[in-house]
Amino acid sequence: MSFVPVVIGTNHLLATLPHNDYKQLLASCEETELIVAETLYRAGDLISHVYFPTTGFISLVRPIDNNHNLEVGLIGHEGMFGLPLILAVDIAPFDALVQGAGQALCLSKSVFLHELEKSTALQSKLKRYFYVVMSQIAQTAGCNRFHVVETRLARWLLMTHDRAQSDQFYVTHELLAYMLGVRRVGITKAANSLQKKALISYRRGDIKILDRAGLEAVSCGCYQTEKEIYEKILGSVSN
Repeated sequence: MSFVPVVIGTNHLLATLPHNDYKQLLASCEETELIVAETLYRAGDLISHVYFPTTGFISLVRPIDNNHNLEVGLIGHEGMFGLPLILAVDIAPFDALVQGAGQALCLSKSVFLHELEKSTALQSKLKRYFYVVMSQIAQTAGCNRFHVVETRLARWLLMTHDRAQSDQFYVTHELLAYMLGVRRVGITKAANSLQKKALISYRRGDIKILDRAGLEAVSCGCYQTEKEIYEKILGSVSN
């Protein structure tokens, strides 16, 4: 999803609530630090806290078997982790892996459910966001099946760029292979191709987006589709 950068330290889902609902929920939140590579939850764990990232971001990773994993979603300042709680389910369906260091607003399960019960605006917002997440997961499934590694990598870089709120971020070939469910050699080939086209620079895990428009042109249509779904259901992220 291509988001207009927001003010650092805000979460879009919360900031677009009515003023009184926003203030009430914010008063119940605690700021927490998201540490790169930290696993917040494993699939099957009980969800004890929800997270509304402000500057960090979280990968949703589905374990396939003992040897394979696949990223099915990415949560940054546009979303939240802990959605199953709105369905009265407290079991994590995915691993929640911190992909980008930063801050998040955090609430315990009991506090979140209490605030959810009080705010019909929050209920409505999170139901709509739930629809967006389901659409994203379905889109990712199709993308992983039908699109080549280079276009998928371009899409992933754009999604990460949106949430990192920076032209530069750190990610290794090994982690990219893990996220996209492909062999490391495939990531190396795709990254080299994007670099030769002067769309990115890549050195020892440090990635810099050089030409975002060019990267969008190379990316598969899934990126634009997800952007349009988000904006249709929740509106674009803006200052």
